[in-house]
This record gives sequence, structure tokens and C-alpha cells, in this order.
Amino acid sequence: QVQLVESGGGLVQPGGSLRLSCAASGSISSIYHMGWYRQAPGKQRELVATITSGGRLNYADSVKGRFTISRDNAKNTVYLQMNSLKFEDTAVYYCNARHPLVPETYDYWGQGTQVTVSS
Repeated sequence: QVQLVESGGGLVQPGGSLRLSCAASGSISSIYHMGWYRQAPGKQRELVATITSGGRLNYADSVKGRFTISRDNAKNTVYLQMNSLKFEDTAVYYCNARHPLVPETYDYWGQGTQVTVSS
């Protein structure tokens, strides 16, 4: 079993920055793909950014150039640096860990952390 705990969310003004962290524990290794997803009120959960075990990055078009995902395998932690935040970035942000070979079996989610962009 894998546990994911997000932190770093909060209230920020437009144009501000936040850094989210996701600490993984349990039966996880560096081969897991890690990612951040978000869900705004009344909307479906959507991909924000992912990083593979090999360091390949993928971003939603809406956050390219503003958000940066990174991981520290020694700490089993993945980060999301969010700059130039906009109102539309307001959402609950979820951390995800997914096994690259058996994703349908080993697919884990954190409890989420709220990010609110407001003036």
C-alpha cells in the first residue's frame, strides 16, 4: 500500500506563487510515475503535470510556462511549483502515484490540498 500526503496549499493573490509537496510512503519506489491533478468545483478532475521515473515531464497547456513539477526520489517526494497563479487555478490539487507497468492495479491518490487564488 502507498500513502500520499499533500501539503502547501492555501490562499494566494493572482500573480502569486505556491509550492505543493507530496510525500509518499509505504510500498513505493522510484519507478512510479508521479503527477498532480486538480478538480475545481463543478468540474471533472484534470491533469496538471506528470513526471515519469525517467524524468519525462508532461504539462497541461493551461499551466505550461507557469508550473514546474519535480521529484526527489531520495525523499519519495514530488513537488509542484506554481507561479503566476490565476483565478482559474483555484481547485483542490491531488497527488497521484502510478506504477508504469500495472497502472490499473497500483494507482494511488492523496487526500488533496486546496489552492485558492483570490484578491
